[in-house]
Amino acid sequence: MGRAEREAVCRDMLHAEPGLVARIVDEVRREVPAYRGLHGSRLAEVRAITRWASSRLLRMWAEDTGTTAADVERAREIGRARAADGRSVDAVVRAYRVGAAAADRIVAEHAGDRLSPGDVFALNRIWLRELETLTEALAAGHADAAERLDADRDRALRAFLDDLLVGRQASPAAVADRSRALGVCLPESGVLLVAGPARPAGAPAAAAAPAPDRTPSAPDRTPAAAPAAHSAAAATAAAGAELAARLLRARPAGGPDVLHTTRADHLVLLLDPGLAALTGPLLRGTARRGCLVAGHGPDELAGAYRLARDALGAAPARAFDADGLLHTAEAHVVGLLNATPGATPATVRRHVLGPLLDPGNQHLAATLDAYLGTGSATAAAEALHLHPQTLRYRMRRVRELTGRDPRDPWQRLMLEIARTVHG
Repeated sequence: MGRAEREAVCRDMLHAEPGLVARIVDEVRREVPAYRGLHGSRLAEVRAITRWASSRLLRMWAEDTGTTAADVERAREIGRARAADGRSVDAVVRAYRVGAAAADRIVAEHAGDRLSPGDVFALNRIWLRELETLTEALAAGHADAAERLDADRDRALRAFLDDLLVGRQASPAAVADRSRALGVCLPESGVLLVAGPARPAGAPAAAAAPAPDRTPSAPDRTPAAAPAAHSAAAATAAAGAELAARLLRARPAGGPDVLHTTRADHLVLLLDPGLAALTGPLLRGTARRGCLVAGHGPDELAGAYRLARDALGAAPARAFDADGLLHTAEAHVVGLLNATPGATPATVRRHVLGPLLDPGNQHLAATLDAYLGTGSATAAAEALHLHPQTLRYRMRRVRELTGRDPRDPWQRLMLEIARTVHG
């Protein structure tokens, strides 16, 4: 077979590209464990790279050429991306070798008797020589990226949390890959703490629509304002790092890590629920107020962050506890009142009323309704035809189950809203 025949086989293979790519990827996933769990966009990316590599190697064989500088750089970029994803370089290189062997076999099957011994030799030489060049470039890119990640792990961790807060690369597979690459353990159902500057005494709550969630870029600031803004951002970042460090020292050995970042003038921390009780004492006495939103996995943090940030801007002063904190229920109530996405009647009822929603506690819910409707235990007892002592006992159970005392104006408002909305 001459060059014209090789080009004809190459065209045939490229024309049948979807089937060729699918067979190669299937074999790689069978042989390389790190690739078996890929799906969605990650699997589509593997197919795209397979399409590029197989078509380039086929053209090198048909045209009797070698890798170009552009090919080497593309392989380096792929290696860098795999380091960021957390895939080991050994697994990636093995995937390329398995894929090349599969492509070699598929070409031989397709061409059949049309291949001369010289063509087979040339094909194997291309797979061995040029694939070696590409995998060396890939390994070099992987090593470069891994070194940068190791050298600036703190920045990489902040970037990881930043991505989660905007919903980028937040799928379970992507989170698992980046966690492995960074050597970090995230809580399965974490607590997000968003802390901002305390509102000056007497200042009104912010409007429901928050300011843009970003630190102003240079064109947005006057030269005189830029140093002050930089200083404020640096102070926020330092406060977040210090708070994270204190929480890390308090965590049990082997417990999940504490991630922190800054968003505009807010510091944001992702922590294990077991550390949530420590945040109030740590914030107390500082010039910051915070909002704790619990019960969210990594793929739900974007909504949790928006809920906490908006609640901080809109909640009245009486909504904060003695430590300057809002909690999950308060965030959902404020969010519902201000139409924040994710705050719904159902979430408000669940977080405010909790066990009071259980069918076995319907009598307690009815007691609460009577108390809220009449304004006093005596009047509520009369309305329900109960002895006042019985009603007081039930109201004590309501407080124990919900953690809320209707004698407090803000807690009463929360209970009123939760018992009024439906969902």
